[in-house]
Amino acid sequence: MNLEAALGQALPNLTVSASPVDRIAYARDLWPRHHLAVSEGRIADHRPGVVVWPNTTEDVASVVRFCAKEGIPLVPFGAGSGVCGGVLPDERTVVLDLKRLDRVRRLDAEAGVLDVEAGALGIRLEEDLNAAGHTLGHFPSSILCSTVGGWVAARSAGQCSGLYGKIEDMVASLECVVGEGEIVRFDRRLHGPDATPLLIGSEGVLGVITSARLRLHAAPAARAFGAFSFPSVEAGWEAMRQMFQSGIRPAVARLYDVFDSFIARLGSVRRRKHAGPKKTLEERGEGAGFGAAVLRRILRRPGVLNRIVDAAPSDWLGGATLILVFEGQAAQSEADFARAKQIALASGARDLGEGPARHWLSHRYSVSYRQSPVFMAGAFSDTMEVAAPWSRLGELYRAVREALGKNVFVMAHLSHAYPDGCSIYFTFAGSAPTPAAMQSVYDWTWRTALDAAIGAGGTLSHHHGVGRSKAPRLGAELGRGIDVVHALRHVLDPRGIMNPGNLLPRDPPERRPVPPPPPSPTLDRASLLVHASGEATLADVETLLARSGLTLGLGKGAPDLAATTVDAWLSRGAPGAPDPWLDPADHLVAGFTARLRSGVEFEVRPSPRRAVGPDLFALFFGMNGRAGVIRSAHLRAHSRDPLTRPRPLDARLERNPPLGQAEAAWIDRMAEAASRVD
Repeated sequence: MNLEAALGQALPNLTVSASPVDRIAYARDLWPRHHLAVSEGRIADHRPGVVVWPNTTEDVASVVRFCAKEGIPLVPFGAGSGVCGGVLPDERTVVLDLKRLDRVRRLDAEAGVLDVEAGALGIRLEEDLNAAGHTLGHFPSSILCSTVGGWVAARSAGQCSGLYGKIEDMVASLECVVGEGEIVRFDRRLHGPDATPLLIGSEGVLGVITSARLRLHAAPAARAFGAFSFPSVEAGWEAMRQMFQSGIRPAVARLYDVFDSFIARLGSVRRRKHAGPKKTLEERGEGAGFGAAVLRRILRRPGVLNRIVDAAPSDWLGGATLILVFEGQAAQSEADFARAKQIALASGARDLGEGPARHWLSHRYSVSYRQSPVFMAGAFSDTMEVAAPWSRLGELYRAVREALGKNVFVMAHLSHAYPDGCSIYFTFAGSAPTPAAMQSVYDWTWRTALDAAIGAGGTLSHHHGVGRSKAPRLGAELGRGIDVVHALRHVLDPRGIMNPGNLLPRDPPERRPVPPPPPSPTLDRASLLVHASGEATLADVETLLARSGLTLGLGKGAPDLAATTVDAWLSRGAPGAPDPWLDPADHLVAGFTARLRSGVEFEVRPSPRRAVGPDLFALFFGMNGRAGVIRSAHLRAHSRDPLTRPRPLDARLERNPPLGQAEAAWIDRMAEAASRVD
């Protein structure tokens, strides 16, 4: 019996298809490397066996049970907009399309939460919320073609992350179906235990996300817009650092490097010049292939073009452009913008007025449709989003740009800033004489750029996820942390059916040495991060910070500082720490080293945010040492000046929901499995 017939017989109430059209449609996501394969006619290589459309969570559980029993690989599918190769099935694979699970189960305006199923399409959900006076505040560029489940699975970021945070800052609860068909709900807790970070970013390898409880906000009553030109990109990001560390929270803060800004201005001029009816190539007297040929020729010698751009004085190209958008109540938005403007002008910026920011907002999703013409012209393009603390940002920018620039033309912008660091979003394009040669250039470019990011102390992904694109180098970033993810998978997917081949590298993780804890706390002043041993007391940390006018910002519920170590404090859920629901752009711990109960140690290096699989810190935060101990942590420091405290967002949702027996049992199983990694 073939797979379609077997599924149809076992689950007669579900829609199942093995039609050639459906199998081709679900054979891939939007990983640009796939586009190169398509250009050679190789899309048929990865067609799934069947596609299934469940209608309820119970349907999903039935499909998972069937696949677990038969040992059949299962790939969850949202809208297919991922760009990292998270979908790559074969003829034995069942693709589970969740778009029929698109219902809003509950909208509680009083509590400020929304229960929505994983298949809900982003733009439709946001439009419905806006009509009712609400917003999620989550606006990825792919919002027209991405789903809630996809956002959660990839640890995505939206364009307004400066105010609302990333998706992990919005999740209050998750419903999942794990590897043998069990339906499990995990709740976020202010002081732990909290397993939601272990499912967020798991990219389908730990289970199927079927619904999420997300935080709601009132739709903004007003916006304030501004744009500034800086003499260099470094001057621009220094102004961004000062803004975020001064407590300013622009919803949008996007800094375009000099050439990216130059290209944007050219496009704006071209649009104004040709504002009339569009003409075809033939009407303009151009040969259809002329532009493509020129593009291919330029991109086959990208090093020359990159060197010309690097050598050109910044003022010749017009400088780096910072776009700012504030939203909320009118008076608040205007006041916040006035403070940001003061910082920008004091940093040597030139005021460009509202126009560029308003133009950006009206075209905010257009970037999602710019790749196809490049591939049609016989070239390729892609994007790479990395992140680092402010103190490492310059090294990260230069190292990755240099690595990319050897084989492709590269531009960059900084689009997600936080008090302790920022992400850099590189856009690059290249070409080669044949599809095979292009694939070789493409693969080599990614390898060298990922190695450069790791070498510069950055994270490999800020918000796109890992997929198969970055999986080969994930072990270099997480080390033995990869083994911990495998241990979690053995608990949540004991049959190994969940999206096999995705996220986790095939090769064993690199057993790089884990740095020892610092003998005494040290301060990264630029990033406002204090690195402390797990055995240091909170009083030790506060003593160091006080010398620089800083503090951990502990309040009500804080323990005896002299008698409490950093590890003990974190293992109890950091009582007294600032409430992350009030300032989602901030966080408590940027990086850490840990020792499992088995004696295995691993390191997660500091980064303002990341999207490199599950957040393994959840195994230690509020867990009372069940998995192991924190050997050292990079903690966020705050200014003692009350004027630098950000305006708190309204947050009425429950902070510490009760822990039920079923959820507690799953958490215990995960902690126990992680603790035994050897």
